[in-house]
Amino acid sequence: MSKPSISEVRARFIAQPGEPFDLSARNSGDRALFPDKGETKDWLEDDAEAIDELQDMLYAVRDRAVLVVLQGMDTSGKGGVIRHVFARTSPLGMQVQAFKAPSKEELAHDYLWRIHKAVPGKGTIGIFDRSHYEDVLVVKVRGFAPADVIEERYEQINQFEKYLTENGITVLKFMLHVGHEEQGERLKERITEAHKRWKFNPGDLEDRKLWPDFMDAYETMIQRCSTPWAPWHVIPADSRPRRNAAVARIVRGALEDMDMSWPDPGHKLEDYDFS
Repeated sequence: MSKPSISEVRARFIAQPGEPFDLSARNSGDRALFPDKGETKDWLEDDAEAIDELQDMLYAVRDRAVLVVLQGMDTSGKGGVIRHVFARTSPLGMQVQAFKAPSKEELAHDYLWRIHKAVPGKGTIGIFDRSHYEDVLVVKVRGFAPADVIEERYEQINQFEKYLTENGITVLKFMLHVGHEEQGERLKERITEAHKRWKFNPGDLEDRKLWPDFMDAYETMIQRCSTPWAPWHVIPADSRPRRNAAVARIVRGALEDMDMSWPDPGHKLEDYDFS
C-alpha cells in the first residue's frame, strides 16, 4: 500500500470549521489510512526526516513560526507525539512548553497571559503539551470558573489564534482521541511496568470518573474553536504508531505549504580568501 497523501490525512481527521461535530462518531481506533503497522513506522520515519530538513529551512528563513497544540486525556500520547514526530528535529529550532496548573503569578493575570509568553519566535517550531484549551476543559468540568466566563473564552481563543496566524504563526491543533478502554489499559501499565510507574498519578483516575463530562467538553471545544485559520484535527490515538504517523503527515504538510527556499545572502566564493 502507498503512503496516504497529506490531503487524505487532513481530510479524514479534520473537524470541518462551521460544521456540526460529533466526537462519538470519531473512531479512536481508526486504522483505515494506516492499516499496516510496519509500513506506518517506515512512513513516520520518512516524515520525521523531512520535518527536520524543513525546520532547518524555517530557522534559516526566520519569517514564520509553527505552533503545535496537543490536547488529549491522560495517556493519549502527547509526549509520545513529541518524541517520535520530532525525533530527527534539532532542538535548536524547537521549544516545548508543558502547561500544568497555573502558578500564583499566572493566576494574577488573564488566562492567556502565560500562553502568549510561550508562543514560539520566528524560525521556531513550538509545541504545547496541553494549552490554553485547559481553560475550557478541566476548568469547565471541575467548575473552576463560572459557566458564563467559560462561554466567553471560546471566541476569545478564536481571536487570539487569528491574531497569531495574522502575524506569521501557523497554528496546528491536534486532539489525541484515546478510547475509554484503551486509556484504562494504559493507566494499568503505569503501575505494572517499572519504567512507567513514575508517570502514574492517582488524580488521573478522578478525571477518568468524569469521562462523559470531559468528552462533552472536548466536543464543544472542537465545535466552537475549529476555525478556517486554526482547525482542529482529531487523531485516533489507540494505536501509538498510527497516531504519530498521522500527526507527522499534517505537520510536514504545513511546513511544505510555506513553500520555503534556502535564503541567499549573496556571498561568492571568489570574494573570500580561504588560504
